[in-house]
Amino acid sequence: MALPKQDREVLRRLVGELAEIAALPVHTEKAELWRRLNRLEPVRPLVWINEIPWGEINVNDELTQQCNDPVARSLEWRLLTELYQWRHFPGDMVVSDFLVSQKIFYSTHMGLGIHTDGEIDQGDGGIVSRHYQAQHFDFDDVERLQPPGVTYDAATTELNYRKMCDAVGDIMPVKLLGTRSHWYAPWDYLVQAWGIQEAMVDLVDRPELITAFISRLVDCNVAYLDRLEELNLLACNNDNTRVGAGGYGCTDELPGERFDPDHVRLHNQWGCATAQIFSVVSPEMHWQFALRHEMRILERFGLTYYGCCEPLDIKMGILRKVPNLRKVSMSPWVVPERGAAELGRDYVYSHKPNPAILAEDTWRPAQARAELRDVLEKTRGCNVEIILKDISTVRHQPQRLWEWSQIATEEAERIGE
Repeated sequence: MALPKQDREVLRRLVGELAEIAALPVHTEKAELWRRLNRLEPVRPLVWINEIPWGEINVNDELTQQCNDPVARSLEWRLLTELYQWRHFPGDMVVSDFLVSQKIFYSTHMGLGIHTDGEIDQGDGGIVSRHYQAQHFDFDDVERLQPPGVTYDAATTELNYRKMCDAVGDIMPVKLLGTRSHWYAPWDYLVQAWGIQEAMVDLVDRPELITAFISRLVDCNVAYLDRLEELNLLACNNDNTRVGAGGYGCTDELPGERFDPDHVRLHNQWGCATAQIFSVVSPEMHWQFALRHEMRILERFGLTYYGCCEPLDIKMGILRKVPNLRKVSMSPWVVPERGAAELGRDYVYSHKPNPAILAEDTWRPAQARAELRDVLEKTRGCNVEIILKDISTVRHQPQRLWEWSQIATEEAERIGE
């Protein structure tokens, strides 16, 4: 059961470093800032970076792995990336004072069958391009959609947990936890099988068929959630867990009053949904073909996050129908002043800077600062989080990311003065 000696030594060194960092008072202070933001209290904008091209930014072997055992390598990678981010682009990062050993479970697919013409590796950033083959569907195909089967692997879960405890449990506590992050995007799944253009045309040509499919997809997602809850595979995410496409879920509003620490329920968690393929779909059609169905997912959770890449500054009229909505994605394609006026102080304005600034031939820090400053001025008075994500490349110049983080932190602090 024990990890190899060399792997143990590597992990103990890394966990020791992380434990020292986690003990710093700044993490308690930053967690409180996130709680205040998520309570919709006045606080400066908060900064966090994720979806990072790790393969492009290994400097001085800071991300080079040494472990061999699969469990050790998985933990080692988590430790290396967290330590790297803390050193180089922390923003308002919060480091936990415990390690997570994840409950292991497996799920089946929902039955449509996604077909591609192959994958094209886009380089060291970890991005893969795919061309999906559009399929033709009719009403007879609706029943092909089946709720994913879920199987809990208790034996592997226990083995991994014991390995971690034995190796590093005396340095940092190890917690055995279920799923804390959720990502529900029924339309992402549908268009991979249906085809984007084909699905958009069928919103008009075959609306009854689209409605039948998306309703069935949501049925499957709800059944999947029920199964996770039944098997006790959920864990609280009211901490430095990512929520939806945004920042941390730190809040004292969850897990709420109906809470059993030995069996976390959906209403104790943050949830999310998105229909990001609906960027050019009207608010009325967004409600008809997406949100009114997604509400059956969102209503299961205590608090929710909505959106990703779709511009939602023109869709708050329908989003205000979600009673537990707390954060709304404001993608690079929104009009910031309109988004600010629509959200006011009723929700967290989850600002998504355009990561293309990091991918240009020449790095322009002054332009990055100007773009951030412009948005922060236009959203002054709102509850703002700055979430840099979808970073496909930094052109193998990690310093671009480091400098962007520093610029964002400076601008956030300036606007909060």
